[in-house]
Amino acid sequence: MRMITFFVIGLTVHVVFFISIFDIYFTSPLVHGMTPHSTPLEPPASRLVLVVADGLRADSLFTLLPNGSSRTPYLRSIIEDKGTWGVSHTRVPTESRPGHVALIAGFYEDVSAVAKGWKENPVEFDSVFNESRHTWCWGSPDILPMFAKGASGDHVYTHTYPAVEEDFASTDASKLDSWVFTQVKSFFKSAQSNSTLKASLWEDKNVFFLHLLGIDTNGHAHRPMSQEYLDNIGLVDAGVAEVVSIIEDFFDNDGRTAYVFTSDHGMTNWGSHGAGHPSETLTPLVAWGAGVQKAKGATEPQPYNDGFLQDWKLEHLRRVDVSQADIAPLMASLVGVPIPVNSVGVLPLLYLNNSERFMAESMYTNAIQVLEQFKMKMMQKKETTLSFLFTPYQLLTESKQAEFTQKARILIQLEKYEDAISLCQSLISRSLEGLVYYHTYDRFFLGCSVVLGFVGWTSYVVLVILKTHASLNRHPNLTKQVRIYSRFWYFSPVLVITLFLLIQRSPITYYIYCLLPIPVWYSVLKESGTLRDLIQTAPSLPLWKCLGYFVLVAFGIELLVVSFFHRAMLTVGLAVLSLWPFLSGLFGKAKSRSLSWLVGCLCLAAFPLMPVVGREPNIHLVTCAGLLALFTSACYLWSSRRRTPLHLGDRPQFVIQMLLVAVCAYVPSLTHSSLQQKQGLPLLNQIISWSTLASSIFVPLLSSTRLFHRLLSIFLSLTSTYLLLSTGSEALFPPVLSWLMFVWINIEQEALLAQGMSGRQELSTIDFSANIDITKIRQLKLDDIRRSYFFVFFIITAFFGTGNIASINSFDPASVYCFLTVFNPFIMGGLMMWKVLHDLFIFCLRSNLFLIVLVISDLMALHFFFMVQDYGSWLDIGTSISHYVIVMSMTIFLMLLSVVTHVLTSQRLVLWRQRKMHFP
Repeated sequence: MRMITFFVIGLTVHVVFFISIFDIYFTSPLVHGMTPHSTPLEPPASRLVLVVADGLRADSLFTLLPNGSSRTPYLRSIIEDKGTWGVSHTRVPTESRPGHVALIAGFYEDVSAVAKGWKENPVEFDSVFNESRHTWCWGSPDILPMFAKGASGDHVYTHTYPAVEEDFASTDASKLDSWVFTQVKSFFKSAQSNSTLKASLWEDKNVFFLHLLGIDTNGHAHRPMSQEYLDNIGLVDAGVAEVVSIIEDFFDNDGRTAYVFTSDHGMTNWGSHGAGHPSETLTPLVAWGAGVQKAKGATEPQPYNDGFLQDWKLEHLRRVDVSQADIAPLMASLVGVPIPVNSVGVLPLLYLNNSERFMAESMYTNAIQVLEQFKMKMMQKKETTLSFLFTPYQLLTESKQAEFTQKARILIQLEKYEDAISLCQSLISRSLEGLVYYHTYDRFFLGCSVVLGFVGWTSYVVLVILKTHASLNRHPNLTKQVRIYSRFWYFSPVLVITLFLLIQRSPITYYIYCLLPIPVWYSVLKESGTLRDLIQTAPSLPLWKCLGYFVLVAFGIELLVVSFFHRAMLTVGLAVLSLWPFLSGLFGKAKSRSLSWLVGCLCLAAFPLMPVVGREPNIHLVTCAGLLALFTSACYLWSSRRRTPLHLGDRPQFVIQMLLVAVCAYVPSLTHSSLQQKQGLPLLNQIISWSTLASSIFVPLLSSTRLFHRLLSIFLSLTSTYLLLSTGSEALFPPVLSWLMFVWINIEQEALLAQGMSGRQELSTIDFSANIDITKIRQLKLDDIRRSYFFVFFIITAFFGTGNIASINSFDPASVYCFLTVFNPFIMGGLMMWKVLHDLFIFCLRSNLFLIVLVISDLMALHFFFMVQDYGSWLDIGTSISHYVIVMSMTIFLMLLSVVTHVLTSQRLVLWRQRKMHFP
């Protein structure tokens, strides 16, 4: 098997593993075919007004000013007199789309739909808007269309402003909310003279939706503690008061209008959202009007220990918290429309002001609606599972379902409403648990298949490395003697598994996950001779040294696993790694490099202790990082002018690149200054930013093929882009990481000399365009275990050193302001990912040189790479699936990036044709 073949197969296997994660853990929970159910009694409201203040935190609304007054006097008066209030608890991801789906459709949008971006209808779902007679919406073009186009019929009307208005550099983002209030006032004013529209408005089961984006936009641009954000909250309060007055006047104060005010998500102090920080998941909920319970005093201690009641001076009023999905059945009950069929919300009865019979009937309707989903999910799973293998959910079998519903119906008829409500709540709880049971029914089976394939692939790679690059005592290969039996064991499982999946009518992806382990383990079986050789060679290995490496690696694995949850553990690891030259005896042979390694490790160790990117912005540090990059580049060029002088053609390129770094170090400061003065994003800054990004990949290809000249060109090119995407201390991370990688390369060369390897070539004289002497390729040694661990450790450090990609909200949205300020989730997300992967790119470039220093062939390096990455993936398999996704993503990314770095740093790809290296 040639190198390119091995690479393609390895990449395919890992892509399958990666996709399986989403197919097993992140499939859509939605089922279809249920019948909508509504309460048979007269609803308390004829119409509902839903106001969603996008990005509004609960504390920002409820907290009083220092003088004791409220910045939202109208809503505060509602809380204290006319309505019921509480905290709505959202779920991750705390983004606008899933937040609104939970509010209006009553379910938490699955990751498979969120992964499709901001499409209007990635999955079909029911909503309160769809069940209404008419719905009129005003607000953002990113939110409203998905509910209009997801509705059956043409009864959802949307009014949106142009997308370009969503500009973080706007002089006043609150104008987005002012536009909504103005449009609503104009709408009701025009309805006075439009008899057709007026007749429609006076019908029942109508919904009015006001989506207010100004608070979210101001929070991103200026942060939630800014005056702009807080003033926008006051503007919303005044606007809501005016809209309520207009609506009440239009409907002659008939007392048939219900109002719900809430938010889709909150916001962190650094102006982002998406994760599960309390500032993101705690949102306000205020309801009043027809059918809503008025404010009630707290007659006994309330069941909340978060201290908010005292902070908000609301301990004297009853607080009613809900899950965000509970708001959908609440709105449906108030206005008398069927609860959305996909809703998993539980009706919060404490918000209702109605008869006990109405509450019992409403809760019964809610229970039947959730039970319908459970029945459909159970039926679907039963149809695709062999009868003797199907295990029903024991707490809610078909007989128990009938028992629950009949008993609840009888209790309502007997007017035992409290017992009926309690029984319905128990039925809802069991139905929701059953939905999860059937949704994850195949998870264990598929997980075992994938783990079996993963173990087989890792075993195969290890055996190939030992066979190709280790000195083992070779013995005759017995594969030919068992060829007939191995074929039997290959085709028999394939036929059995295929037949089993066909009978169960399983999806096509199930075939891939279940059949993949067979060829993988077949390949392992073919390499069984290598394992036998290893066992017979083991007695000749140094026992104590092997045991010592095992203990150290075990400790290192635990440290890396813990670092996924606590970044500070990377600091501990770097502190330990800094002592390596002194403990290994290299200090006496390379004192200056050992001291450089020590200082580099300790400097890099400081970054995991710092707050994640975005929390403490400091544009001055970006400028300092640019100056540091220029200083180190100039020092290298000056020190190497005698050993490796620059070619005449390279001098202008390096001068231009260094000038570009200087410009890019100044552009963020100029951009943020302009935005603070509300002068918008300067066009020249935007042109420089996009031009720098576009040229960062191609400019290094024009530089010399000398080793360090090419790497320096790449470093300057990438640094220019990274500076434009930085807001603080993270800008200093790449220069420090590059410095440490440079020292590691040099000190590893000293380690090889200490091991007796001769023929050292001066690193600065290496030219990528020159052919490599294949005869010098060495075999693996025990010390390569230590190198492989360093390799994995630095990958994770590069990934988590300044932030946490598991939560993209740890990165400041202001990072992209040099490129654009108008909201665009795809471009902004792409730029954020480029920033995150930048340090991995630097590491890959240095690792390419690292393999040259170790005198390892490309084929051996590829085997080595797969072994290390699989080893790194297994580090986290027992921790959490989200972190496993991250490691697998890094694996696939690094595979593809290794090819890119080859192109950027060398012309050695032509040597693939010259090498006749095959697996024996």
